Amino acid sequence: MSANDRVLIDQMIEEQRNSLTVPLSFDETFERFACEHALHGFGLSDEEVEAGVIGGGNDGGVDGAYVFLGGRLLHEDSDVLQNPSAAANVEKGVQLTLWLVQAKKSTSFSELALDKVASTCSHLLDLEADESSLKVMYSEDLIARFRLFKVALRHLLKRHPTVLIKFSYVTRGEANEVHAKVQAKAKLLEAQFDKAFAISQGEVEFLGPAELWKRASTLPSYTLELPYQESITHQTSHIALVTLGDYIDFLSDDTGTIKSHIFDWNVRDYQGNVEVNREIAAALQNPTAPEFWWLNNGITIVCSQATSVGKRLSLSDVQIVNGLQTSYTIHETLRQLYDADPSDPVFQRLVQVRILVTADQAARDAVIRATNRQTAVPVASLRATDDIQRQIESYFLEHEWFYDRRKNFYRNQGKPANQIVSIPLLAQSVMAMGLGQPDYARARPSSLLKSNLDYRRVFSEKTELAVYLWLARAQRHVDEFLQTRPTPMSRSLYTNLHFHLAMLGAVKIIGGVFNDPNELKNAARESIFPSETQLESLLESLQEQFASFQLTHNYGPDKAAKSSEFVHYLTMNLGYGSLARGR
Repeated sequence: MSANDRVLIDQMIEEQRNSLTVPLSFDETFERFACEHALHGFGLSDEEVEAGVIGGGNDGGVDGAYVFLGGRLLHEDSDVLQNPSAAANVEKGVQLTLWLVQAKKSTSFSELALDKVASTCSHLLDLEADESSLKVMYSEDLIARFRLFKVALRHLLKRHPTVLIKFSYVTRGEANEVHAKVQAKAKLLEAQFDKAFAISQGEVEFLGPAELWKRASTLPSYTLELPYQESITHQTSHIALVTLGDYIDFLSDDTGTIKSHIFDWNVRDYQGNVEVNREIAAALQNPTAPEFWWLNNGITIVCSQATSVGKRLSLSDVQIVNGLQTSYTIHETLRQLYDADPSDPVFQRLVQVRILVTADQAARDAVIRATNRQTAVPVASLRATDDIQRQIESYFLEHEWFYDRRKNFYRNQGKPANQIVSIPLLAQSVMAMGLGQPDYARARPSSLLKSNLDYRRVFSEKTELAVYLWLARAQRHVDEFLQTRPTPMSRSLYTNLHFHLAMLGAVKIIGGVFNDPNELKNAARESIFPSETQLESLLESLQEQFASFQLTHNYGPDKAAKSSEFVHYLTMNLGYGSLARGR
């Protein structure tokens, strides 16, 4: 590494700071930058990165904490934690990962940092630890992250998961010149993680400016090559037979991990050890089975261009829109064998791949809907292709805001992060402010739209497009207010109350509680938002009522924030009235 890498990284962080409406400090921006690029391969959105950042003091030497199941980020409302049947369908031996990040702007790596994380993990990984005693030493944010990991582990024990505990230590120092004593402490920490559970293994990595620069300057590639054996071509599109070995190469990055970003437009996630995937795996593992492509419907890829030279297709803007279950099952079942013996006969078997060439987004959406109608997919899962979603995206674009109905689409184009709004965040904003249910928005960070009823309530054609943009801007306005106050708010308190504060801001503008988003159409047309002075006053009242409600009802903060009783208590005590609400 040279000093130039540090200069470039510092410049990149300053640019990220200045792109925000209200810049964070260099340290805070560096923490988020470090978490984003330590987790580079997971394709997390800005909101997902932010949710794992541990704010405030008592962080135990951990600046970011994330839990993954089979490479997918877990949330507190993830199906496997709420639904026993979902947990039962998780693939046996799936990897459960706790990924911890420490980010320091110092120009070296220290033993003390590793000692601190070792002490923290010895306490927080203890399944018998009393959380009330832990709260004396650690922030609620940090405890909640470890709690999520331990709850997931308990729910998945019958699926015999493997456990990875990984620690990324990020500084502005040279990772290839770490002192021997620090390296020795890293080995001790890995050994501690190995011994945490009978099924766990530990891993520690050092990341400096050179490693950060390499990751930050590498955008996920959507231009890929796909070798094929035979093909039929009609105009610019193709149907190809591809060997399983070549398809595994197509799916895998340099580390052998599946390229999750080429599935961003798929309408559902990998379902794990469900019957259809077990059948696919059995067909792959049976050497006497008929040709694989006889037994499988194949893969559908949409792209903007496909060029064939010497039985190799060069594809631009690749997205796999149908065949995610097949793709992941091929990768999960055969990846290790392919690494060990790529000449095994199984890799000469064939899978059918359709390559549909169109740059027309409406046509791509039609393909996604049509190819996924053949199997049982909940209607709400096709939401990104709905007319209302495309209308919202177009309206946002007209006003230089970016509705990310395709995850990370606008971030990968370099659009300002503070003007990008995801489907989940807009849905929570509508639920909190437009429908008067901040408790529901808080309780369903990732699953709010899995119910078709909730989806229709949130994304109604009766709601004016200007109101959707106002709601997105209002929530961002409230969030930036909370994040930049002189007295910082803990991550857990922010998570619990930012939707409630947004609701109070909307109620303040209207003058009473309401549950119809179109009540906000005048505010939207005139761009009226609660002032900083109003938000400060509302926040003070909100915190007072939150503390009082917990004491009166003997609720913990999470339970209180997710309770409709608290919303009723809050609005009544502040003189705004209350609504009888159905769901």
